[in-house]
Amino acid sequence: MAQLYVVPTPIGNLEDITLRAINVLRSVDFILAEDTRTTSHLLRHLGIEKPMYSHHKFNEHATVGRVAESIAAGKDVALVSDAGTPGISDPGFLLVRRCVEEGIEVVTLPGATALIPAVVQSGFPCDRFTFEGFLPQKKGRMKRLQELAKEHRTVVLYESPYRVVKCLEQIAETMGEERRVAVVREITKKFEQTVRGTVAECLDHFHEHEPKGEFVIVIEGYDAKSVAHDEEE
Repeated sequence: MAQLYVVPTPIGNLEDITLRAINVLRSVDFILAEDTRTTSHLLRHLGIEKPMYSHHKFNEHATVGRVAESIAAGKDVALVSDAGTPGISDPGFLLVRRCVEEGIEVVTLPGATALIPAVVQSGFPCDRFTFEGFLPQKKGRMKRLQELAKEHRTVVLYESPYRVVKCLEQIAETMGEERRVAVVREITKKFEQTVRGTVAECLDHFHEHEPKGEFVIVIEGYDAKSVAHDEEE
């Protein structure tokens, strides 16, 4: 029976693609790509030639039915995003849900994501954490941050370089300037960097150094030091 393969792709360093991912991309009948131009660069690097079709947030509602029909008719399909794991702040959920509803097997490969490396190298507890992805850009943004201010688990956010400073200012406003954060940028890439410290210290850094690249902001949980002390006892 044909399957949908959810295939993570490198978030920067092309060596992070797995052998299994390469074999799947070689074996499927066609590939669904968030941006076919971006994926074509990866496929050329891997020496793979496959038919590709666009599958992104602007057309996924209209395409999931046709894709599910293709799989049901015997076509193996791979779903990729521009970088990382499809469905994690990228298109993918709607197609996976449709396949599950129609009894089509979904095989999700492990692989690259910015989330896990960032939370691990933050230095904050990572046995439990909450992933928020991208916060709402406008409506509901401050309300969500206010709700997260009392979250005891480590909090992980994605953010664009254009909103990093504003996001840190809003974290300072809702959680206090002394809340500790780790701001991780360009994971796996040449200029990868982690800036750790209080929100105020990280704001000072990015006021002096223009934010560039893709960012993950990891926030220490509320009263995390007391929680960690209690657990040690």
